[in-house]
Amino acid sequence: MIDFIQTVKSRNETLFIFGWVCLFVAILFLIFTKITSTQVYGVNAWYKPFKFAFSTFTFAWAMAWYCSYLPDFNIKIFNWTIIVLLGFEIIYIAIQASKGQLSHYNVSSSFYSAMYSLMALAASLVTIYTAYVGVLFFKHSFPELPHYYVWAIRLGIIVFVIFSFEGFAMGSRMNHSVGALNDNSNWFILGWSKTVGDLRVAHFIGIHALQVLPFLSFYLFKNTKWTIGLSVVYGALALLTLIQALNGKPLIGKRQEITRQD
Repeated sequence: MIDFIQTVKSRNETLFIFGWVCLFVAILFLIFTKITSTQVYGVNAWYKPFKFAFSTFTFAWAMAWYCSYLPDFNIKIFNWTIIVLLGFEIIYIAIQASKGQLSHYNVSSSFYSAMYSLMALAASLVTIYTAYVGVLFFKHSFPELPHYYVWAIRLGIIVFVIFSFEGFAMGSRMNHSVGALNDNSNWFILGWSKTVGDLRVAHFIGIHALQVLPFLSFYLFKNTKWTIGLSVVYGALALLTLIQALNGKPLIGKRQEITRQD
């Protein structure tokens, strides 16, 4: 683990530091869930900024690692794009949590509508930039890297991009639930619904393909065909959870009738 951390730092110190900052504030937000009682949609308000900060930490370090392989890539522009856009999202979500107010789906005023739109724009720009990185991984060859590992990065980015944009399925509905109004359940930290469909499940599985597929390919499968097969199965899993959610069914258990329908 120490070797891994030192390698991330040597590859991209800027995103390395940003990742540490995100991890620190994620832990801080998690502590807040234990010492505050402010709630949004039935759960502690600080769980949401925690999840965003921790997810950004994993994204920053993963991209720091992968982008170091790219020749003639302007890493400074990429770094600061990620820091400014995702940093803005975390800060705004945390501010709203501190007030017990919505960050996403909040169009109660012109200001909140504008901020919600800016968050959507920030997430879209990060996703598009990541897609561009994926294009570069297809464009270039990497003879110094295992073939299966390169394919894992390529396919991990593809799945990430697809299910990042799946977030618009929630935005267009102004609701992450299908069958209720933004239902949350006491399911560990994730808070996915146990009663109705939850679009966040597919989103979570898909965006973390960025870390899961290269990790499993490099350390476990070590084979191009197996890596491609794994990626197909992983993407299918994310898709199936999306279809399940759109049909109003929770990930685990049977759908329950909720009086507050969306």
